[in-house]
Amino acid sequence: MSGAKRQAVRVCAADELVDGGPGVRRAARYLDGDAVVFFVRYDGQVHGYLNRCAHVPMELDWVEGQFFDSSGLYLMCATHGAIYAPESGRCVGGPCRGARLRPVQVQERDTPEGRAVFWLPEDDLHPVAPSAE
Repeated sequence: MSGAKRQAVRVCAADELVDGGPGVRRAARYLDGDAVVFFVRYDGQVHGYLNRCAHVPMELDWVEGQFFDSSGLYLMCATHGAIYAPESGRCVGGPCRGARLRPVQVQERDTPEGRAVFWLPEDDLHPVAPSAE
């Protein structure tokens, strides 16, 4: 599907993401494998990342949707304690210092239902198509 334009995907209502609070997870495909992306709010802005530590490719959240450390200032990998700046995804402490989380393109915009968060998929990282049941 290289070069194909992908439609923005609504993630959640904007007020569901609180500064330093729980994130929202979504199933994804990254390259040719299953993955998860997450969205959090920090300092008033929404940020999205592939849920994969830059140190070891494991999910960050220690409880589903819990990405911030206890201070609410850093994203933290529950496995090895790597901490990341939420606004950049850059590892600022731990075993992968200087590495970065894979960003996900995200935007907030007004909709008829109110302000919402949208994921802007890319060819190599995009939502899993809903299964037909």
